[in-house]
Amino acid sequence: MPNLKTAAASINKLDELAGNNSVIHKLHPNVKLLVTFVYLVAVISFDRYAVGPLLPYMVYIAVMMALADIPYKLLFSRAVIALPFSLFAGISNIIFDRTGAFLFYGFTVTYGMISFVSIMLKTLLCVSAVLILIATTSMTEISYQLNRMKIPAILVIQLTMTFRYISVLLEEAGIMYTAYLLRSPNEKGIRMKDMGAFAGQLLIRSIDRAERIYFAMKCRGFNGVYHFSTAKKASAKDYAAAAIVVGVLVLMRVYNISLLLGAIV
Repeated sequence: MPNLKTAAASINKLDELAGNNSVIHKLHPNVKLLVTFVYLVAVISFDRYAVGPLLPYMVYIAVMMALADIPYKLLFSRAVIALPFSLFAGISNIIFDRTGAFLFYGFTVTYGMISFVSIMLKTLLCVSAVLILIATTSMTEISYQLNRMKIPAILVIQLTMTFRYISVLLEEAGIMYTAYLLRSPNEKGIRMKDMGAFAGQLLIRSIDRAERIYFAMKCRGFNGVYHFSTAKKASAKDYAAAAIVVGVLVLMRVYNISLLLGAIV
């Protein structure tokens, strides 16, 4: 139960951070979306054995967090959650790709190990960049810009509703977990044999809650179209900031900054 409350609080905290007034928060949402998109494409486009060229991209994460005043613990605790999903893919590379790459103090480092580190680093960088976007831009602004980019409305609504009501799902899971412990006071958690029934009940309760939310939206005139108020226009400073950051990201992709710095040192 404490873990569920912590997860819900973290989601709400990111949404609260989007209302701050830092230099990054003042940038136009479209600029932040563009920069994040370029950053993700640049990171993902590296080959599976790239590790050194990815390291300079950590500077972007550090600078953005410092300028936006985002707590490091909050962001990285959320980013680490995504690592287990990449862990299994990375482990399979270690198992099947055993070709030696180089020796490190007598230990043979294989290409599988290098690709494992690369996958984990890419995951951490990409998730951190997206979390920074969420922590500096409200979901309403993100949805509005996606709508202006002609992203299908159903996808925009799905993204918005998922973000808004994930805390509701966690609340339902917390209520069920509390009820389970009250019926099994000697248990420290949910027994494995009860996990199927627990997950099934959570799904049923979620569908029921979703139907009630949908009917409430229909009663308020919802017709499948998400309406937004007119957002502010991007200024010259916004375009200049976007050009500088995108330019730096592209240069970091074209040139191996880590190798160049190593040669200079």
